Amino acid sequence: MGRGRAKAKQVKVARQLKYNSGHTDLDRLSDELGVSSARPTTEVEDSYDDELLDKYADFADYQPKDGSAS
Repeated sequence: MGRGRAKAKQVKVARQLKYNSGHTDLDRLSDELGVSSARPTTEVEDSYDDELLDKYADFADYQPKDGSAS
């Protein structure tokens, strides 16, 4: 009855030895875990960040009058 837990522990230890030996192959790890390698583009995020920076640029040097930092 404890075989599932023992096997899970063996798999965990095997992964640690395989991937934590100083040089981790992240591509092999993602393949083993079944994670897709497609990454979302950051153009949308960059434009959103630029929009926020432009919107709040006037407040970049804002200091509260009571001297407290937030």
